[in-house]
Amino acid sequence: MRRNANTSLDTVVTDFILLGLSHPPNLRTLLFLVFFFIYILTQLGNLLILLTVCADPKLHTRPMYILLGVLSFLDMWLSSVIVPRIMLNFTPASKALPFGGCVAQLYFFHFLGSTQCFLYTLMAYDRYLAICRPLHYPVLMSRRLCTILVAGAWVAGSIHGSIQATLTFRLPYCGPNQIDYFICDIPAVLRLACADTTVNELVTFVDIGVVAASCFMLILLSYASIVQAILKIRTADGRRRAFSTCGSHLTMVTVYYVPCIFIYLRAGSKSPLDGAVAVFYTVVTPLLNPLIYTLRNQDVKAALRRMTAGCRLVNENR
Repeated sequence: MRRNANTSLDTVVTDFILLGLSHPPNLRTLLFLVFFFIYILTQLGNLLILLTVCADPKLHTRPMYILLGVLSFLDMWLSSVIVPRIMLNFTPASKALPFGGCVAQLYFFHFLGSTQCFLYTLMAYDRYLAICRPLHYPVLMSRRLCTILVAGAWVAGSIHGSIQATLTFRLPYCGPNQIDYFICDIPAVLRLACADTTVNELVTFVDIGVVAASCFMLILLSYASIVQAILKIRTADGRRRAFSTCGSHLTMVTVYYVPCIFIYLRAGSKSPLDGAVAVFYTVVTPLLNPLIYTLRNQDVKAALRRMTAGCRLVNENR
């Protein structure tokens, strides 16, 4: 589609203005405080899980918790890329973002977001092997293989982010420079391009929408097999533990993937709902991950109790 065709190409955009989330002016202070506390809780919650996994010898050697630790690390960085810019929009400070800053934000957002997408798929595969192939699990998902798969997810995420940032900012931007969104993301930025964006929208649809939908379908298929295996477990306690572990993962996957697919399979959409929907997987999901995985995971809760008891014992011996 041709965008801004009547704008002079002699004008080159050097910065962008992020308009942020629509809100009543009288709620700025309240919204700033809400997102501030969300950011602090996200950082502290994910840091707690990361430290617990690294410190507890029963967790940091198991692939499931290696993946959980990596997820917490990703959530901390993803939240740091997004939430401070949202908070800035509720202050009198300038909303301008340099051109290079917009490129960096778009790259890191898609780098971290796509890595998280692949990581959720790996976590589903790990649970599938643990429950459906328990005797072969130590061989099929060793610590070394888990590390290789995680590294592959990071590399794939970096490549994805580079492709999207390069394709988006190779286009000319000659004005206007106001992005009707709370971050520099592909659909919102492409609306300001002074060139045909058809190829970009097609790549966005395939590289993000279809890939995310495919990963989501693979996860659902994995959990369909897992549910069948769980129903065959004879003891009620065994079924409960298996459902508890998998239920928390499936809950977070749904909260993350459904909004993501909703937005990127409709790359050309200008719906006012897009911003509100995007908040779920950019802001809410990193906050909920430590809460759900901690409250519903017996191993993590036990590790937290051991760590707390160890800290209390050290303080008593001083």
